[in-house]
Amino acid sequence: MHAYNRLPSSGQSSPQSPPSSPVSRSPRYRHRGSKSGRPPPKSLAQRLAWIILSFLLKRQGIFLFAPLLYIAGMLFYMGTVSFDVGPVIKHTLRRNPPGSVYRSPQLYAKLRPEMDSDNSSADAISTIWKHSYKVGEWRPCINKSSDGLPESNGYIFVEANGGLNQQRTSICNAVAVAGYLNATLVIPNFHFHSIWRDPSKFGEIYDEEFFVKTLENDVRIVKTVPGYIMERFDYNMSNVYNFRIKAMSSIRYYTDTVLPKLLEEKIIRISPFANRLSFDAPPAVQRLRCLANYQALRFSDPISSLGEVLVARMKSFSSNNSGKYISVHLRFEEDMVAFSCCVYDGGENEKLDMDAARERGWKGKFTKRGRVIRPGAIRLNGKCPLTPLEVGLMLRGMGFDRSTSIFLASGKIYDSERYMAPLLEMFPLLQTKEMLASAEELAPFQNYSSRMAAIDYTVCLHSEVFVTTQGGNFPQFLLGHRRYFYGGHSRTIRPDKRKLALLFDNLNIGWKSFKRQMLNIRAHSDSKGIEIKRPNDSIYSFPCPDCMCKVNKTEDSRPSSSSPT
Repeated sequence: MHAYNRLPSSGQSSPQSPPSSPVSRSPRYRHRGSKSGRPPPKSLAQRLAWIILSFLLKRQGIFLFAPLLYIAGMLFYMGTVSFDVGPVIKHTLRRNPPGSVYRSPQLYAKLRPEMDSDNSSADAISTIWKHSYKVGEWRPCINKSSDGLPESNGYIFVEANGGLNQQRTSICNAVAVAGYLNATLVIPNFHFHSIWRDPSKFGEIYDEEFFVKTLENDVRIVKTVPGYIMERFDYNMSNVYNFRIKAMSSIRYYTDTVLPKLLEEKIIRISPFANRLSFDAPPAVQRLRCLANYQALRFSDPISSLGEVLVARMKSFSSNNSGKYISVHLRFEEDMVAFSCCVYDGGENEKLDMDAARERGWKGKFTKRGRVIRPGAIRLNGKCPLTPLEVGLMLRGMGFDRSTSIFLASGKIYDSERYMAPLLEMFPLLQTKEMLASAEELAPFQNYSSRMAAIDYTVCLHSEVFVTTQGGNFPQFLLGHRRYFYGGHSRTIRPDKRKLALLFDNLNIGWKSFKRQMLNIRAHSDSKGIEIKRPNDSIYSFPCPDCMCKVNKTEDSRPSSSSPT
C-alpha cells in the first residue's frame, strides 16, 4: 500500500494572502464561554489537545501537517521504518510470496513415488548435448611468439590474493601486463587469506618450470629479483613502491601511469592484484591471457597425478554409461549458507549455527545497526545455495536416473548427514574425492584448500556434464576451460535459480509438469553452450574468439587433442 499526498495538485491553490479571519467572527470560536455552547474540556490531556488543535486551526496549519501525519502513520503501520537498534531478520506474518520459502523436502516427498516409477528416461547423459557441432566447431588457436625479447624495462612483483581461481586470474593478468609493458615478471606471490588459510606457494599448485618454459618467448619470468636491485631496498620487498590499482583498470592506465614509474625504479610492486585489469583489452593483451590460462598454467605433478587417477576411477564407475559421468559443483558449506542469509528447515539449531558462523567469518558485517535481512526476497532472487536435495530433484527431472554416476565437488557440507541423505537416495553412485581416494592418497593435500580445489577442478574438467549451482570463480573458469577443451561448447548446466525457487515451492505441481520444466532448463543450457565473448565478458569464461578459431563443418571437427590441466 502506498502513501499519497492529499494536498491538491491543481485548480485548488490557495491565495497568497488569505483574508483576515477575526476570532470573533469564526464559527469555531463563536460559542466560546457561552452557556449554550460546548463546555470546555476539563481534564489536563483534553485541555492540552484542545489548545494545540486551536493553535493549528487558527493558523490553518492543519492543512500542512495532515498529509505528513498521514504518511508517517502509514509508514509506521507498514513497517518500512525500522526502530530496531540491531540486525533484524524479517519474517512477514502475511502470506509468503511463491518461491520465498524452502519447501523442497515436501515437494520431494510428493513427487518421489512418480519419480521412482518413471521409466521413460532415455540415455540422457549420451544425448544431452545436441547443439555441439550444428554450426561448426571452435579449435584452440593461440599464437606463440618466435622472436626474441627486447631488453626488459624492469621487474613487476604481484601478490595474488583470494582462493585458487582468483589467484589464477591474478597470474594470467600479471603475465598480460608484464608482456605488454615489456617487463620481467617475478613468479607471483600467493597472499595468505584468513578464509582460505592455504599457505601454498606457486610451485606447490602449478608446474613452475613448465609455466616459465611455455612463456619464454613472450614474457620474461624469474623466480627472484636480482640482489643488485633489492640492495637499494634493504632486501625488503615492502620498501618497493606499491601501486594500489583500481579494479578493472584499463591497459592504458598501466602504460600511462605504471610504466613511467617502472622505468624510473626498475622494480614495482602491485598488491593486491586480483581483477586489476579490465576484461576489455586489445588483442595483444588477450593473446597473453589466453596463452597463460589455457597453455602455460597446468597443475603440479602431485595434483595432476592424483587428479588423473580419480578421473580414471570415475570413468570405471561409469562403465554402464560408456565412462561418462556428471560433475556437480555444490556450494552448501556452512560458511556459504551463513553468508547467503537464507533460511532452510533446520529450525532454531540452524539459526544458532548460522549466527555463530557469520560472527566467526565476518565479525560485525551482519550485526550492523538497523540492517534488515529478508531471506524470502533472497530466495526469490535466486541467491540461495541449492541444497543437495534440490540438485537431485533437478537432475532427476532432467532425465538422469539412478544409474548415473555423479562426482560431487564440494567442501564440507553443512549438516551433511541430513542434507546428503536424499541426494544419495536419488543417485546411489555418487562419489566425492574423499570417497574415490584413500586417506593416504589425500594426506599430502588435506590441509590445503587450494590444492584440494585443484583436484576437484581436474575431475570436473573431464566430466561429460558439469553442473554449476552457485556463482564464483571456480565454475567461471571451468566454463571457459571446458569450452576450450570441448570445441567451444561448455557442456555445462546452468540452472535459472529464480525459476527453480518458484518450482520447488509449488506443492501442486505433478511429476510430468516438473520434468517438462527441468528439460526446458536443460535445453536452454545446451543452447547457451557456445557463446561468443562480448566486450565486458571474461576471457576466462568465454575463450571464443580471442583464444579459439572457428572450424567449418566440412573440415575436421573432432575435439582438439589439447590436454586440459
